[in-house]
Amino acid sequence: MKHQAVEGFSKLSKEGKIEWVINEYLNGDTSTIKILKQYWNDDADLQKLHDEFSENTVSNFYMPFGLAPNFLINNELYAIPMAVEESSVVAAASKAAKFWQTRGGFKTTILSTTKLGHVHFMYEGDFEKLNTAFENTIKAKLVEETNDITKNMRARNGGILNLELINKTADLANYYQIKGSFETVDSMGANFINSCLEQFAKTLKNEIDADDNFTQEEKDSLQIVMCILSNYTPDCIVRAEVSCPIEQLAEGEITAEEFVEKFSRAVRIAEIEPYRATTHNKGIMNGVDSVVIATGNDFRAVEACAHTYAAKDGQYSSLTHCEVKDGIFRFWIDLPTALGTIGGLTALHPLVKLALGILGKPNSKELMGFAAVAGLAQNFAALRSLVTTGIQKGHMKMHLMNILNQLEATEEEKQFFVNYFKDKTVTHHTVIDEFCRLRGVTSVEEIKKN
Repeated sequence: MKHQAVEGFSKLSKEGKIEWVINEYLNGDTSTIKILKQYWNDDADLQKLHDEFSENTVSNFYMPFGLAPNFLINNELYAIPMAVEESSVVAAASKAAKFWQTRGGFKTTILSTTKLGHVHFMYEGDFEKLNTAFENTIKAKLVEETNDITKNMRARNGGILNLELINKTADLANYYQIKGSFETVDSMGANFINSCLEQFAKTLKNEIDADDNFTQEEKDSLQIVMCILSNYTPDCIVRAEVSCPIEQLAEGEITAEEFVEKFSRAVRIAEIEPYRATTHNKGIMNGVDSVVIATGNDFRAVEACAHTYAAKDGQYSSLTHCEVKDGIFRFWIDLPTALGTIGGLTALHPLVKLALGILGKPNSKELMGFAAVAGLAQNFAALRSLVTTGIQKGHMKMHLMNILNQLEATEEEKQFFVNYFKDKTVTHHTVIDEFCRLRGVTSVEEIKKN
């Protein structure tokens, strides 16, 4: 069946959009209506709020909103809100939090908070002439002509920190940038930065056009390509770390020295091997993204920035590091991340407001710390499992409920399996076999028929 293009889809009512997708893509299956509507909020005003977060909305997509308690951070106890669908993420973070609670907890330090944006432009004239004009007159004019935009931000001790002319002609003929450095305080700052950049572009063009030192040909050659913030923020960095004497790290039958050796070696492998580093950092971002989503921030920007930073030295590498010095084990992460606690969803989404309330209404720097701590805790828990019991034992126990829900197990059957696997490793194959035995059938297909 070939599908037809649709005109004016955004102007259809929500019911109209649903009717269209049912007829065009779902063979008229009206059960779709029930599936979509069961996730609508009963409160019409709340549903309208959610509808207006994005475009062409037909329903809400729920994710579990959980809490990881017992995080001792800078000598204060916190429960960290985490929105994530993957089994074992919240459990692992909570387990790491409890482990470090009695060993000094987590410490966070803001290393820097600078965010960046660029005016990308082409210019075919004399670079020295352009550079002289930029330093003598244009730079000051860029600041002056954005005063109205930066007024409120400057009142909060933010604003434009620095402006540079960047010559990129070695990489692309005639390509230049105006690189802006910004402090956006408690907002993520995207709209603020982009507004400044667009004004920079207008000012640059006007100043060159009005400068008699440039030939008409040079003036005509100046073309603005785009004005956009960068989600790579290598100068907006938070450090989260844990440390304790080596002897406090004994793990079951594994001595403290053996545990530290295995753990350090696992981190070192992630530092030198991109295949391992990718999975290693993915686990870190399980924790980071969960906090970022729960607090209404842009997890795609945070992800992109973290992975770019992981490759900043020319090879993709671990975001976490560890060392042993004078008998002290230390494990840390330097995470580049631009987060906000005002603007965007932070003042609109009820659960986001609740999450920020649980965290004590943090400022942006404190929120950066919470995200980094969650990532470090998740990574510690994963590495601890990998070098001791193995990752599957704990992960598959958390995944057990997903398997049982797919099989539509009863509550009694779920309790049976929880008890059954108390001293066994969960595997999908074992669950299926035991479930079939319990139901007295030979295959899952037989269950579905009944």
